[in-house]
Amino acid sequence: MSPERSTLATVTDVVIIGAGPCGLFQVFELGLLGLRSELIDSLPLAGGQCIELYPDKPIYDIPAVPFCTARELIGRLQDQIRPFDPGYHLNQEVTEVTPRPDGRFDVATNKGLRFDAGAIIIAGGVGSFQPRRLSVEGADRHEGRTLHYRVRDAAAFYGKDLVIMGGGDSALDWSLELADKANSVVLVHRRAEFRAATASVQRMFALREEGGIDFIEGTVQALAETDGQLRGVKVTGRDGVTRTVSLDHLLVFWGLHPKLGPIAEWGLQLNRRTIAVDTAKFQTNVPGIYAVGDINDYPGKKKLILSGFHEAALAAFAVKEHLQPGQKVHLQYTTTSPLLQKRLGVTGELQQEESSRKLAG
Repeated sequence: MSPERSTLATVTDVVIIGAGPCGLFQVFELGLLGLRSELIDSLPLAGGQCIELYPDKPIYDIPAVPFCTARELIGRLQDQIRPFDPGYHLNQEVTEVTPRPDGRFDVATNKGLRFDAGAIIIAGGVGSFQPRRLSVEGADRHEGRTLHYRVRDAAAFYGKDLVIMGGGDSALDWSLELADKANSVVLVHRRAEFRAATASVQRMFALREEGGIDFIEGTVQALAETDGQLRGVKVTGRDGVTRTVSLDHLLVFWGLHPKLGPIAEWGLQLNRRTIAVDTAKFQTNVPGIYAVGDINDYPGKKKLILSGFHEAALAAFAVKEHLQPGQKVHLQYTTTSPLLQKRLGVTGELQQEESSRKLAG
């Protein structure tokens, strides 16, 4: 849909494409500099891979946070950016980016929205994601009811008979997580070698020996239905025998298809599925378009959340200079700057705490 035929959603300083952890923290860094952000993401919920792939997976390498789950990290980031009131535009994809003669951009989505933006920051992980689907007849009819490619609410599977397919971290993690909560768990993988963490594989086989989980080395050939309802899967094992495994729910964790989608058509310098940037501004080869997080590429790049946070900070200063050329952007600290404290909405609290300390002294 062309920008001219779209509905103008808002005029903003920055459109951030991607609402994962780096995109959310980007809102914070821009907000400290007085810049307004709008977030656009193809997924239905903010959080990117943290929410879509491993919401309950532990994270240990966030500075000053010894432990949190991916879901908790996203929740804390959303709390942190609340003072800046970003716009959330989820479950839609940016389809067109059109540079304008005045240096701004028209950004259009597949939902018919258009944004007038001064700059664009791509924080889309490795692009938009689509699950690798089970390609057997009738599978699509059961999606969202008894066939699942992600776990939204783990409690929905408690006390149920589950078949879990896959050999990566998600398949092993959920098999282990649900083993003592579901009525039964059968893990199906096409071979005895796994891509998951070694410790998880060892725990799964140990649990199998104890009778807490079953493992079938084989492939699903067809679905078993009764009155149109999914009741089982027909699995052909390594021995060539096909068995029907009964189930209440089928969980398929074959990973996601990462794709750049329309981003590949915006004239950006690409290195396979990543976008080349400089390390001073994290700007792409197109002035006014920046990239942070897993989607960017530069010498020494490390795909870590904390690296993306650093990139977001430098990109924010670069965007501020881009939008206000010739004006010096001063580095200020949230602990001492009244302006930053006002933007964060904590000025009164800090003054009250300081007064209390003086009185106590």
